[in-house]
Amino acid sequence: MDGKELSQIVLKKTEEFTKLCGGIDEGTASKAPDGRWSPKEIVSHLCGPKEGGLLFALKAFVEQDTPELPLQPGDSFFSDERARMPFSVLLAQFEKQYHEAAAFVAGLSPAQLGRKARIPALKESPLGEYPTLAVFIQGVAEHHIAYHVDHMREILTALGVAPK
Repeated sequence: MDGKELSQIVLKKTEEFTKLCGGIDEGTASKAPDGRWSPKEIVSHLCGPKEGGLLFALKAFVEQDTPELPLQPGDSFFSDERARMPFSVLLAQFEKQYHEAAAFVAGLSPAQLGRKARIPALKESPLGEYPTLAVFIQGVAEHHIAYHVDHMREILTALGVAPK
């Protein structure tokens, strides 16, 4: 799969997630079923840490020789700042980040897409500890974003909101 194809997958999943979140009001965005994340926390998780999200990770593959990426599965990266932020603004940040990542991916060469990173958190996953950039991008779109599309649907249903 080339960069343009991978970019299209990222954009498609980003659009699917954004559409699902359209119309979530502020009250619903901050509510969470017992022991689960709120819609805001899910979006925050997809945005990643404030100091380096998806594009930061993608660039590391290209700019460094086998960088080690400290992914933190299960961390919502939900801060006081994000808690105060309107849901629409947080969702716009997610959308912007993933559109920037898709634009970056679209211009990558086959050699760049073949570069590897060490990601200890993925050691036991189907992607493995040393995924190529192409495999990582595909995993982010087809598995991670897709997982959180389903996750958001579950949360909205549990909150009594009909998912779009």
